[in-house]
Amino acid sequence: MAHPLIECVPNFSEGRDAETVHAIEQAIRSVSGVMLLRSEMDPDHNRSVITFAGAPESVMEGALRGIAAAVERIDLRRHSGVHPRIGAADVVPFVPLQGATLEDCAAIAHRTGEAVWTKLGVPVYFYEAAAATAERAPLENVRRGGFEHPFLAPDLGGPALHPSAGACAIGARKLLVAFNVNLATTDLTIAKAIARKIRASSGGLPFVKAMGVPLPSRNLVQVSMNLTDFAQSPLRRVYEAVAQEAAARGISIAGTQIVGLIPQQAAEGCDFVPPNQILAGA
Repeated sequence: MAHPLIECVPNFSEGRDAETVHAIEQAIRSVSGVMLLRSEMDPDHNRSVITFAGAPESVMEGALRGIAAAVERIDLRRHSGVHPRIGAADVVPFVPLQGATLEDCAAIAHRTGEAVWTKLGVPVYFYEAAAATAERAPLENVRRGGFEHPFLAPDLGGPALHPSAGACAIGARKLLVAFNVNLATTDLTIAKAIARKIRASSGGLPFVKAMGVPLPSRNLVQVSMNLTDFAQSPLRRVYEAVAQEAAARGISIAGTQIVGLIPQQAAEGCDFVPPNQILAGA
């Protein structure tokens, strides 16, 4: 039987200060058995995404050390960016890769959350497969209102958030595809209209979450998406839907972006996916 292997893809609310992101990476790397697979920063979102994998206990410890570094270094009172956020270590999902289940990852998420609250004093929300109720399963519900005006009380700690680090949303989920399409315009209403047209919650493509955001440093706007079931809404189909909606408005595609790594199966037929962002065998 294969040794259990899980992935963690934490999102941190810092995408401009390379020194801070490097310190978080080093904290994660310091755990024996952790494989750091990818790290990327985005200045407009003011967010970084770090992907690592390993045995469950090692990954849990890596997540804890990364969260601690973020709590120490990131102050949300001085943070701004186009991406929604509720915490310095904003979202910490655990994902089963081999020899592990969603239930296993939910248990890891709960243990991690207990440590984040008891050791760091940061309140915790549990989402997706780790959520206590159906209302709290969608990440957008947990994060509604953001750091400044949280809509829901945390599952652990609180009710007030940490004064500088906010809260941490910790969950368990399947592999997903984080996919952005940049549009050759500065008109944010167009990106928002396309996002509204294609996302599942508005009657668009199933298992697609989408929002329109500005990219001021690039003089573009973006349709930022999560494909939570890429078998039901394949990446190529989502890209073509965005391109079709953009073309109908006289707008061209300025480029695409994959955030983190995506399963090999999801990348099939997609020539815009860089080979180094494909998680082989997944």
